[in-house]
Amino acid sequence: MAGTGNQDEAAMEHRRLVEAIGAAGDVAYAWDVRSGSLDFLGPVPDTLGAQFASLRTADGFAARIFPEDATLRAEALARHLSGAGAYECEYRIRDDHDDPVWVHDRGIARRDAAGQPLSIAGVLRLTGARKAREAQLEYLANHDELTGHYNRARLKDSLEQALGFARRYGVPGAYMVIGIDKLGPINDAFGHEAADAVIVAVGRLLDRTLRNTDVIGRLGGDRFGVVLSHCPVADLTATADKILAAVRQARIETPGAELHVTASIGGVAFHEHPPMVSEVMSRGDTALHQAKQQGRNCFTLHQDSPAHREQRRHVVWMVEEVQAGLKDGRVLLAYQPVVDAMSHAVDHYECLIRLRRRNGQYVPAASFIPFVEQSGLMRQVDRRALELAIEELSAHPTLRLAVNVSGHTTSDRSWLRMLNALVRGMPEMAERLTVEITETVALEDIDETARFVRSLRDLGCRVALDDFGAGYTSFRNLKALAVDCVKIDGSYVRGLEDNVDNQLFVRTLLGLAEGLGLVTVAECVETAPEAALLTRRGVRFLQGWHFGKPEIDRPWLAAPVQAAPQPVAAAAGQSPASRLTVLKGGLAGG
Repeated sequence: MAGTGNQDEAAMEHRRLVEAIGAAGDVAYAWDVRSGSLDFLGPVPDTLGAQFASLRTADGFAARIFPEDATLRAEALARHLSGAGAYECEYRIRDDHDDPVWVHDRGIARRDAAGQPLSIAGVLRLTGARKAREAQLEYLANHDELTGHYNRARLKDSLEQALGFARRYGVPGAYMVIGIDKLGPINDAFGHEAADAVIVAVGRLLDRTLRNTDVIGRLGGDRFGVVLSHCPVADLTATADKILAAVRQARIETPGAELHVTASIGGVAFHEHPPMVSEVMSRGDTALHQAKQQGRNCFTLHQDSPAHREQRRHVVWMVEEVQAGLKDGRVLLAYQPVVDAMSHAVDHYECLIRLRRRNGQYVPAASFIPFVEQSGLMRQVDRRALELAIEELSAHPTLRLAVNVSGHTTSDRSWLRMLNALVRGMPEMAERLTVEITETVALEDIDETARFVRSLRDLGCRVALDDFGAGYTSFRNLKALAVDCVKIDGSYVRGLEDNVDNQLFVRTLLGLAEGLGLVTVAECVETAPEAALLTRRGVRFLQGWHFGKPEIDRPWLAAPVQAAPQPVAAAAGQSPASRLTVLKGGLAGG
């Protein structure tokens, strides 16, 4: 009877073990190394497939491993059996339908007194779901979610490869920037779903029109980029004409209506000595802008004229000026007030970059920032701006400031780490800082920008979308970004009282912002009638020369600033000023 009881208890323990393994979605195995026999424990048919339930040998199991992965498994086993660590690897097996199934295999050998392996006990775990998630993440890291084409970063890599090929072998190539004409009005009239449908349709037209070897990517908003290898200038022009005709002749079905659209194209040709990838992309944008200025629905080829060569010399000189200014402390901030639309009381100040030349003249950002962005110095300029803003916030506890960041900084983890180090433990200071991102930058990589915005808001900062209306922002994208504020682009504000189209557009933007509960700021307000009209429309804050020009001298020093209590967190470690001193060596130079 005692023996029967022990058998029953053992059977129960065995059953519990099988249930536990099955609940985990795993299959255990015992492999006798000398005889080659193999025993499974767990729900083999449900987990691996019916054919594995009848397997009784290690050779039979090995025959169902994909040949490409068999060597990897064999090497992992050999290392373990030789005494070099645990046995663990991932490989694919063929299921009942000969389809691949990913498994994670982990085991350990039992050895005799001489150290020779007797058996291996291990566990097989299905990892197909994880592999699918990893594949999806990898796909999203390289592709545009809406169209399925490469995203800007991946397209840039492809252009870099094409330029390297041209340098090495002297093979001609080209780069095109394709912009959908007047997508903004389509979005306003028919909604963001219609605008998205147009973008997808144009992307498919490019797939059908271009060669299989041409690389297509979405640059963001209404723009695509194309890298064409083995493409002389004559072929570039012919290809652009084919694209223009294909878009012009297409009838695009959208949720709102059947639409006809046109496109504009800017092109850059390169051969044996092409410029850097950033310069090629910049020239493509310039050529696209020229095509739109010429009336749209046309192609413009970038020409390397004497004027362009003179401009490049000016770029080199200006970049050298900024580099010297960063070292000498001549990159400064000017402060422009942002006022409450009703009371006209100052709510906060926007920080605007200025370069003080050696002769004392101040150079506005518009005169050097485009060149700095091309040179790769923009991250250093953005860090300098943050450094100066934090100094002011630390010194004046009632002050609120807004700083601008470039597209380079939205993917710069070191900038976020620096901000985190400066405001850590002091949420009241973070709450007084707004970070502004331009709409066109945000649209270049929505996912990356959304991550950047989340990080800023987690620190307690506010985030504003600058130049709102300059690009194409769908309701979905604006919701995904989760910003606190939108700043209406100044091109829709200047002369607003006399421009009915701009009034309609501003009403549309305000409606979109209101639907998401976003605070609104109107930029470039220059007259009292503009201010009054915007206030009546419901704009919350106003900014422009009517209320104050950007000033290097701190405007808030004209009136006494009420001191606030020292933040509790500062006493536990370092004050904001002392933290800044510690970090300062790496800010401007990093």
